[in-house]
Amino acid sequence: MARALYIHWPFCAKKCPYCDFNSHVRESVDVDIWRSALLADMRAEAEAADGETLTSIFFGGGTPSLMPPELVGSLLREAERLWGFDPGIEITLEANPSSVEARNFSDLASAGINRVSLGLQSLDDKTLRWLGRLHGADEAVAALEVAQTNFQRVSFDLIYALPDQTPEDWREQLSRALGFGTSHLSLYQLTIEPGTRFATDVRRGVFEPLGDEPAAELFDLTRELTENWGRSAYETSNHARPGEESRHNLTYWRYQDYVGIGPGAHGRRGGFATTRHKKPENFLKAVEERGHGIAEQRMLGMPEQASEALLMGLRLVEGVDLTDLERRFGLSRWSMLNKGAVSTYTDLGFVWSDADRLGVEPKGRAVLNALIEALVDDEIVQA
Repeated sequence: MARALYIHWPFCAKKCPYCDFNSHVRESVDVDIWRSALLADMRAEAEAADGETLTSIFFGGGTPSLMPPELVGSLLREAERLWGFDPGIEITLEANPSSVEARNFSDLASAGINRVSLGLQSLDDKTLRWLGRLHGADEAVAALEVAQTNFQRVSFDLIYALPDQTPEDWREQLSRALGFGTSHLSLYQLTIEPGTRFATDVRRGVFEPLGDEPAAELFDLTRELTENWGRSAYETSNHARPGEESRHNLTYWRYQDYVGIGPGAHGRRGGFATTRHKKPENFLKAVEERGHGIAEQRMLGMPEQASEALLMGLRLVEGVDLTDLERRFGLSRWSMLNKGAVSTYTDLGFVWSDADRLGVEPKGRAVLNALIEALVDDEIVQA
């Protein structure tokens, strides 16, 4: 049963050119209405996914760091009443590194938040403007310092493999970032997603993405530096001091059940995939009429669950436990995996395997998506 809870707050403080929540900008939000709706949604999920104490809670979405702390406190008290809290529960909140949001950190910590994830994205003002971010580098570092003062655990993210970025540039920035002393960093290579401003700019010739070989060199440099600083990768893009891995994200990557409440939230519980209404007004209407905000609830077949478990689990440095997957889904490992591809890529040094586990070697992580596509059996993916 579910041991993790995701709470989605859909509202942004202002229009943001980087995210897709522009339609969720509101001049004001009726907190009482949203408190009632989120609590009702949570209670409905507790009826379907009870039985275990929560090990993690994650507040994400638009700008959850601008949620009223009293609302955060109300949601946490109800979650503890419904499920109970593990003694070492991790309660994370996403935040933009702005001075406005940093002023809320002390009250959020008092409400029960014990971990914050900051979207720094760069320590360079020019890069931040190019990425469309509304904060500057000095403001971001100041917000990070406030976060480290108020929360037990702090993580932040950076984006690299930018156009024309050199190893020297990235070494300097990453070394500075590691010097801040946080126990966790998320380090993502820039990807050009279809339909985004970046994709349009590439098509128009405004800029050229960094090539595969230079990007792979930066990936290797990232692994080298983080290991030297005691922040080794435990997932392709996530690095942590031992014992400081994101417990909530490990729930996803290990394909364990989690509850999702609030507009647009997804969940996995008992073999069901749940999706909440994304538009806030539709979510509120659904809760009022049915007592929950679910737009779709679909039972996943065992092959589909196995495919998802492999696609997520192979991102982890620890790999996947094949014996456990066989037990969970009632499928043999060679009906889930392409045996020939596993053998070939093991011989080439891209994959490691033993009697029970399969994982990706460091050199395979630079081409992870293509590698996973080759390893996971086509019939499982299509199921």
